[in-house]
Amino acid sequence: AFKKPTDKELSHDFLWRIHQQVPAKGEIGFFNRSHYEDVLVVKVHKLVAQSVIEERYKQINDFEALLRQNGTHIIKIHLNISKDYQLGRLKRRLERPEKWWKFNPGDLEERKKWSEYMQSYLQVFENCSSTSAPWYLVPSENRRFRTLVLSELILRKLKEMDPCYPEANFNIDDYPVDSLK
Repeated sequence: AFKKPTDKELSHDFLWRIHQQVPAKGEIGFFNRSHYEDVLVVKVHKLVAQSVIEERYKQINDFEALLRQNGTHIIKIHLNISKDYQLGRLKRRLERPEKWWKFNPGDLEERKKWSEYMQSYLQVFENCSSTSAPWYLVPSENRRFRTLVLSELILRKLKEMDPCYPEANFNIDDYPVDSLK
């Protein structure tokens, strides 16, 4: 999960910290939030000019193209919930002590910008979806349905990738199982 950028991260371009976390060849990684925060949150809070946001859309597309050209497969998923459902989740977090750790008072302020966030998301989907890295919008208020859809998306991608175990770096015939003690 990516949090608010550190001072070191802010001293680099907005994609630097993301590139640092890209899985190595042969690895699988899941990002909770990512470089898209730098076109969503900054747009809603007007932290940069619209021209900068437009340039970042292009940079994101170029970055993802670079990753794909180097063998990284990308699945972009937006877990979609309604404003009312989100409010219910926030209330449940306050009602159950074991969920208090998940509650962030700042989420209440951000809720006031729901419409701006939805518009910002639409622009991300329009500007940063491609044939090789499309956005999947998954209705997520029903957990079983959400999990089924996510599982299917990941399984389909894994089948497409056809991952294999690495080759042994020794002669397997030198180690017959029956001779091991």
